[in-house]
Amino acid sequence: MLIKLEYIWLDGYQPESNLRSKTKVWDWDPTQQPKYNTLRENGPCPEELPIWSFDGSSTRQAEGTYSDCLLRPVRVVADPVRKQAFLVMCEVLNADFTPHETNHRDKLKTDSDAWFGFEQEYTLIKNGKPLGFPKDGNPDPQGMYYCSVGTRNVNGREIAEEHLDTCLSAGLQVTGINAEVLLGQWEYQLLGKGNHIAGDDLWLSRYLLHRICEKYSVHVEFHPKPVLGEWNGSGMHTNFSNKEMREVGGEELFREICEKLKSRHTEFIDNYGSFNELRLTGEYETADISNFSYGVADRGSSIRIPVGVVNDGWKGYLEDRRPASNADPYKVINLISATLKDCKTEKIVEY
Repeated sequence: MLIKLEYIWLDGYQPESNLRSKTKVWDWDPTQQPKYNTLRENGPCPEELPIWSFDGSSTRQAEGTYSDCLLRPVRVVADPVRKQAFLVMCEVLNADFTPHETNHRDKLKTDSDAWFGFEQEYTLIKNGKPLGFPKDGNPDPQGMYYCSVGTRNVNGREIAEEHLDTCLSAGLQVTGINAEVLLGQWEYQLLGKGNHIAGDDLWLSRYLLHRICEKYSVHVEFHPKPVLGEWNGSGMHTNFSNKEMREVGGEELFREICEKLKSRHTEFIDNYGSFNELRLTGEYETADISNFSYGVADRGSSIRIPVGVVNDGWKGYLEDRRPASNADPYKVINLISATLKDCKTEKIVEY
């Protein structure tokens, strides 16, 4: 049977990569046993899909005189919109099959016990302004827009709802959506279990959001400060845990993790998205970018310890509130996982 495979990858632009994609029509035999005895879910598995080349000179990943780069499939989910189609997240390889320097996914170590819950904020832009903003000037100050209802306070709900339905149909674990503090700003929450799946699924969810917005002639803005002035920015708060945190816990363990995160604060900030200094000002529910802090139920800190964690005997997860909305989830996951592994208990993450 002929199926459509949308190969999706990250380009070499800086400071953040952009999503790229192209379609391969492929003759797939679902009755044929895939290599390596890999179990199929709801379609082909990555290992049975062909590696495909692309012009790296057009994506800032190669020179024109030697421009071929390779796409290696690593995650496949159903494409709910196109007929007989699948979305294929790919790693970028050099022509000799080594990982390309822009391939940050390759740096991740396998850890199926790691859970990452991303709170992805984004702003819907049309004609240079967030949806709902008047042609001239600004709307009423923020306050009435968060989790609100009605045409005076909410814009873009049809996009957020369609994105939710599409992600769920694709098998992505989106756990909720809500209108955010800035008019025209929304958030969705996505849970990924396992380092690789968490990063892959966040990128796939972003891809679907971009594609849906094409239909509405609306731009998805992931800039962490889409409107300067007295307006909230956009983040990608990252909730994380592993088996040790969820099942053993203890105040000593959680405070040790926070102290380890503190010791690498500058390194994290350097990898948590560009223009984040415009968002992390110490105001509008953020910590100051220069100062690391953590506290129970404190949304003005770098790391929030949920009050539910304390009430459950210090078991559960932590929320890193520093990542910008444009942060690369692969980089975020890699930094957090490495920090957990570095804790002296040596039981927190076992690769």
